[in-house]
Amino acid sequence: MSEFPKNFLWGAATSSHQVEGNNIHNDWWQWESLGKLKEPSGLACDHYQAFEKDFDLASQLQHNAHRLSIEWSRIQPKRDEFNQSEIDHYLEVIRALRQRNIEPIVTLHHFTNPRWLEGFGGWINPEIVECFTHYVEKVVMALGQDVTYWITINEPMVFLYHAFILGIWPPGEKSVSKTYKVLKNLILAHAEAYKIIHRIYQEKGWSRPQVSMANNILTFWPCRNSLLDKFAVNLRERVYNQLLLKVLTTGWFIVPGLVYEYIGKAKGTLDFIGLNYYSRHFIRFNIAKPQEFFGQQCSLQHHKVGRVNVMDFEVYPQGLLEVLLRLKRYNLPIIITENGTAEVNDNDRWQFIYEHLKYLSQAIGLGIDVRGYLYWSLLDNFEWHHGFSPRFGLIDVDYKTQARKIRESARKFAQVCRSNTLEDSF
Repeated sequence: MSEFPKNFLWGAATSSHQVEGNNIHNDWWQWESLGKLKEPSGLACDHYQAFEKDFDLASQLQHNAHRLSIEWSRIQPKRDEFNQSEIDHYLEVIRALRQRNIEPIVTLHHFTNPRWLEGFGGWINPEIVECFTHYVEKVVMALGQDVTYWITINEPMVFLYHAFILGIWPPGEKSVSKTYKVLKNLILAHAEAYKIIHRIYQEKGWSRPQVSMANNILTFWPCRNSLLDKFAVNLRERVYNQLLLKVLTTGWFIVPGLVYEYIGKAKGTLDFIGLNYYSRHFIRFNIAKPQEFFGQQCSLQHHKVGRVNVMDFEVYPQGLLEVLLRLKRYNLPIIITENGTAEVNDNDRWQFIYEHLKYLSQAIGLGIDVRGYLYWSLLDNFEWHHGFSPRFGLIDVDYKTQARKIRESARKFAQVCRSNTLEDSF
């Protein structure tokens, strides 16, 4: 039997656009209305109306923490307009969690943007930093007294890759130069938001906040163990997994144009590491495509892989331990802000959770300071360009009736949350 640290955070996560429904003022709603996806988000899970019932279920499942996101486009539907009724709504949401003794972990940007940002180039334009921090200040002033944990930006590298390299998310760009500009602005926006949050708490006399990003970190393996494949993996690790953490902890990363701009601006702007972990990738260096700087994800089946879920993610629980061991060098507390799987068979979901928690327990036993585990997701939801078909939820959602049904995997996870232990008999 494995016992977790006292006051360990147990729970699940959601994001506004994926569960709330009717986010008509953001860029994803517009993207969907243009027919860019196989199905629109629409009402999603109607969590905007049903949040109290959903939090009742989370409480029933013994959760003591919940990660949610604020929808920027609701708070600020126009550049010169803040909607006080929406601010009040999110205050009600936060207090509903507090009333159930559930710790809110609040994300300020989870992929979606107000549509008015298009007018001046969105994240490509340096003005975005001031726009974002103005929004952050408004939200933190209103909600901060009831919030300790903040995530400024969710998975910036995933946002960059899908929206500015692949072009399958809004704004649908395919440009390395624009990607570079957006990366700079994301880092600066986080750094300024971090400083604003801490300043507000100090001025108000509130207890010190804990601020971070949520980083999607994969574990990478060389496809054939060749020197070139190892080189490609090293590049992928240094850029995809380490770039943001290096910049935000030390202010230093050797990418032309980034080094001098961010020293002193981003350094020391993480109070903890928010880790999103899902899977492992095999990487090979393709000599025929040297322009693919990061190397290709291998599909040549040179390695025996584990079971693959409905998202084609390999289920590789040991990778969580591998990632945590690499993160130990930063000497910061860690919260698993997302870890989950989309499954048809719920037994596979529980096996996924159980195996990852076994490796998480090993990491803690090795002295890694992990302070919480949040499963993705509390509810089945709108999974971006994949639509509604992937089922990640601890709670099944009938999208026709909006009925909720607790899955057996959720009940087994609830035993862990209640006892703060992982029993070998599970």
